[in-house]
Amino acid sequence: MDSGNVAWILASSALVCMMIPALALFYGGMVGSRRILNMMMMCFGGASLVAVLWALFGYSMAFGNSVGGLGLIGDVTEFPGMAQLLPADEGASIPVVLFAAFQLFFACVTTALVAGAAAGRMKFGAWMLFAGIWATIVYFPIAHWVFAFSSADGSVTGGWIANGIKAIDFAGGTAVHMNAGAAALALALVLGKSSGWPKVEHAKPHSRPLVLIGAGLLWVGWFGFNAGSALSAGQSASVVFLNTAVAASAGLLAWALVERLRRGAATSMGAASGLISALVAITPACGAVSPLGAVAIGAIAGAVCSLAIELKFRLGYDDSLDVVGVHLVGGILGTLLIGLFATDAAPNAVNGLFYGGGVALLGVQALATVTVLAYSFGITWILAKILDKTVGLRIKPEDEMRGIDLAAHSELAYLTDEDPVELGSPQRA
Repeated sequence: MDSGNVAWILASSALVCMMIPALALFYGGMVGSRRILNMMMMCFGGASLVAVLWALFGYSMAFGNSVGGLGLIGDVTEFPGMAQLLPADEGASIPVVLFAAFQLFFACVTTALVAGAAAGRMKFGAWMLFAGIWATIVYFPIAHWVFAFSSADGSVTGGWIANGIKAIDFAGGTAVHMNAGAAALALALVLGKSSGWPKVEHAKPHSRPLVLIGAGLLWVGWFGFNAGSALSAGQSASVVFLNTAVAASAGLLAWALVERLRRGAATSMGAASGLISALVAITPACGAVSPLGAVAIGAIAGAVCSLAIELKFRLGYDDSLDVVGVHLVGGILGTLLIGLFATDAAPNAVNGLFYGGGVALLGVQALATVTVLAYSFGITWILAKILDKTVGLRIKPEDEMRGIDLAAHSELAYLTDEDPVELGSPQRA
């Protein structure tokens, strides 16, 4: 095994893991002061549950040999408990068990992203049930479609998107961001609007510094997310690293410029959102484009997503933390723009329309986009409807108005002398 590659993927796995608390801070700052603990717990709780499911059967469903060779789902009986991955594979550049750990955090982050659409109004127990089932029937199959590559000798068959139509998704524009965005839209529609929406005074962002800190940590973690997906410490990871950096910067500037022209000021919330929207867009494209192409994709995402977040007001859905406007729209943009900006000088070695490659690649990218969106939205909507009719998704209106933290967790993030003593806490003098 290559010790340099092993060290890089170990570090990348830790960086992707850091994205979970980073997302919790990013989301937590965007909600009201009496919603922050619940928002952060949804991120930590959902991610932890998915990690356990990954060990039990999720890795098999995502990366097991494709059942019937159809490219739809991995064999759940192939790696139950992942004990089969423990013996060393002397022919591999990195241990398979390390690859499984790296991909585990992709599943965790994707599930946590969906939580942003349900901020402040979903029962915590219902969220945990939803997160576990959603990862099983939505994320694990789509991860198989996109991330599971067939072996060179044909002994292992992977997903239909990766091996059949050969769509390009270097690090998860379809499986992670579009998937989470479509699921967030479906969940938001079933949950319904927050009390008093769209003017929810008690739900306004309570800490913009937390949002910026979370966004900054997400940016750092994203280098592991994208460059780690090269699965080696070499040229490909280096190109992806650079593309990720310049795309994110272009997205921040583009969002700020649009805000300045439309609103008269460039805000900190806008800067953080522009950064994240560009990182979302460059995720599928980071191995397919040049640095200038990355700048273009980041800038387009920053500008377009700044407009897309207003769709929820025009169409009437309460996507509390703009998962749809940033992750769904950004993921679509990044995936489709590969068909325009891809260059064979980049690691993926394919030309898009602007580099003489014609429209074939754009068509392939569009097919992958439509399929993932349709499956994720449809299955998530059905799941959310079933859970709403059985266990119920919404908290009580009075708990929603006073803040979900005390009702769901018997805690408050910021206590005053007028607040009731928390359950399980020592009495205060």
